[in-house]
Amino acid sequence: MTEQQRRWFFLLALGVIALYASPLFLLGENAHIRVHDNLDSNIAWYKVLAESEQITGPLDAKIPQIANGQLSRNALGSELTGIVWLHALFPTMTAYALSQTITREVAFIGMYLLLKTHFLPEPRWMAVRIGVSLAFALTLFWPSGMLSTLGMPLALWAFLSIRKGEGKWKHYAALTLLPFYSSFVLGFFFFLAAMGVLWLTDVLRGKGWNIRFFASIAYMTLLYLLVEYRLVYSFLWEDEPTSRDEYFHARLTFWHCVRLTWKNFLLGHHHVMTEHTLFILSAWLMALYLVFVKKRWKQEKAFLFLFALNFALSAWYAFWFYKGWRPLTERFHFLDTFNFARFHFLRPMIIYVQFALALKIIWQYSENGKKWAKRLLAAQIIFVFLINEEIIFRYEPTVKQFYAEKQFQEIKQHIGLPVSDYRVVSIGIHPAIAQYNGFYTLDTYNNFYPLSYKYEFRKIIERELAKSKTIRTYFDEWGGRCYIFTAELGKRYMFTKHSKKRLKNLQLNTEQLKKMGGRYIFSAVPIDNAAENRLVLDRVFTSAESAWTIYLYKVN
Repeated sequence: MTEQQRRWFFLLALGVIALYASPLFLLGENAHIRVHDNLDSNIAWYKVLAESEQITGPLDAKIPQIANGQLSRNALGSELTGIVWLHALFPTMTAYALSQTITREVAFIGMYLLLKTHFLPEPRWMAVRIGVSLAFALTLFWPSGMLSTLGMPLALWAFLSIRKGEGKWKHYAALTLLPFYSSFVLGFFFFLAAMGVLWLTDVLRGKGWNIRFFASIAYMTLLYLLVEYRLVYSFLWEDEPTSRDEYFHARLTFWHCVRLTWKNFLLGHHHVMTEHTLFILSAWLMALYLVFVKKRWKQEKAFLFLFALNFALSAWYAFWFYKGWRPLTERFHFLDTFNFARFHFLRPMIIYVQFALALKIIWQYSENGKKWAKRLLAAQIIFVFLINEEIIFRYEPTVKQFYAEKQFQEIKQHIGLPVSDYRVVSIGIHPAIAQYNGFYTLDTYNNFYPLSYKYEFRKIIERELAKSKTIRTYFDEWGGRCYIFTAELGKRYMFTKHSKKRLKNLQLNTEQLKKMGGRYIFSAVPIDNAAENRLVLDRVFTSAESAWTIYLYKVN
């Protein structure tokens, strides 16, 4: 492949990424995007934060609109993170589309540089480098994670170059910029820990102290601590117990963990989707067979190491939830409050580097192997291209239907009071919808709010929790969703206007609800025994542009 051809293929790949992201720009609010841990939380938080005038607020600032003003400003991320400013400067879907495009383009460039410099440097592997990098960049990722996982190849390219003594300004530039568009606790803490292990392994193997490599790891770590200064402050200096202090993760049996290991290894995890089960796994197995048949263990030791590491990370993820950890987590509380299972967030990068190495092994086996390598690579690119949010979430509400701004504006006008004068809660829909539309809510989805508030809120739903072990355990031993749970609805939060569900035996402590300032309930389903709960149906709101029918109940 000539240099000119390489440039054309490189530009074509960037164009494919732009095409992949185009529905977000073209459809705007009519686009379908992920609801879980996205529309139901982070996107609403960015809007609330921007409108709270607390983006750069002090460390002790609160967000008055959420959880009765008990939510700390520090729970909504640092103002030094780029995604916060995207949502502050642009409309929601423009910011979302820009973030998706930025993340995918950087992911492609980072993986390409990593493969070209450190794994497949020979010119004949150009097609593999570009193809694998494109497939990696098109994978689904948790949107608010930004470059937390998809930025790892760029960082690894920089670190491995510095480790070799070839560090240049561009490598340090990558390590400097990444912390401003990624998350420390949702990705790079684990990556940097892995780099620390690599440095220590070099030392123990007699390769010297490599001060420059160590300093680069320390530099990036320090930069993350500065960017995430709010999180550092909350972790080290805030004494008030939070909802995170009642998170208990160690509950699975040994055999359940074994099953979860294989599930994670074969299928992946929804926060770090890799879509590797069909074609990438096939390439691994073909390559593994060829390695053993040809007895090329030493020549392909990188592939074999990554295969083992890949499985080990799945096992680590699964066994982090093993109930045998319970005595240790009770003694060392930070083992519960910090999710060390997220070392498996390294897997997307490992899986696609391993895919590239597998294609190389198959490609060089024979002419027939070359054809199969090309087919597997093309199939994976087509597959991940088709797993577009607009396609896979097409049966979910659009952004416009989900947030239903016109409908909630009508509700606001009907109530006719300043939104700061009363509090609302939601049943059968996410409280993020009310928050996005400017209402002050008692309920929230956040795993970092005062534990005392969780206890106060629990009094509202204590009789409902008593009816169902599922929702009681979910609320008491996690509590991230501080919702109006009901035994009849369970852990379901999206009852659209087409739902026939009704609440027949609701038992809320409306005295406690009123004591906390709650005056209205936005319910997505009718409450048959509203009078028993001292609730009055004020009005029913419908809209062709909304996914919901909202039954507005007033606390009597």
